Order: sequence, then structure tokens, then C-alpha cells
Amino acid sequence: MILTEKLHRLADDFSVLPDAQEKLSAVVDQARRHAQLPAADRTDAHRVAGCVSVVWLVGELRDGRCHFRGDAESPLVRGLVTFVCEFFSDAPAAEIAATDADPLETLGVARDLSPTRRNGLAAVRETIRAFARRAA
Repeated sequence: MILTEKLHRLADDFSVLPDAQEKLSAVVDQARRHAQLPAADRTDAHRVAGCVSVVWLVGELRDGRCHFRGDAESPLVRGLVTFVCEFFSDAPAAEIAATDADPLETLGVARDLSPTRRNGLAAVRETIRAFARRAA
């Protein structure tokens, strides 16, 4: 399973960072490598309901695998959303639809987020799973 392997790799990669805040900073820093969504994708059709911050998520299916791009107005939320999108990208739709994987929880970062951010990220994961269920 691709997502299980990704979770193990994430845990290994981030194990060198002893502190949850350092892990969170690394997650946000990784997002800076990704381009922002173009204005054409920043539409209500791509907006994630349930997020306090404005968050957009675009899903695509290529050769049976899902690919996601996300963006947000807040730099922190953008980093978290981009990280989650990157985690689920390139996995088969059926695998995403069947999983409850939470990469931020695996890293121990989720518990340090505010309840509103955790709820918003749960909405992002559910939007990703809903896309995958439709695509499967």
C-alpha cells in the first residue's frame, strides 16, 4: 500500500526533529517549494467547506491515481494543506477512499494545532477522500 509506505517514510524522515514545533516548521517550509494555485483554480467550486481560513483544493485523476494541489490564504494553513495534498497525491483512488491516514497526526504535529485548524484539516482530508470515492 502506497500510503502506508509514505507514512513510514514520513515518520523516518521527521524522526530527526525532536520537537513538534520543528516538525511543523519543516512542513510549512516544504510548502514554499510549491507554486500557488493559479487564480483560475481559486474558485468557490474548489473551496473547502469547513475551513475557517480560505482553502482551495483541486483534485485530478491520472492513470487511476489521484493528484491534489491545494492553497490557502494563511501561510501556515497553506503549508499544512500542501503537505496533506502531497501526501495523498499519486496514490490509487481506491486506497485513498478506504484510508483514514492522517500524516500530520503521524508526525505528532496535529495535537499542537488549534481546534479550528484541526477541524479544517479534517475537512481537507474528507474532501480528498470524497474525490477519491467518486474517482474509484
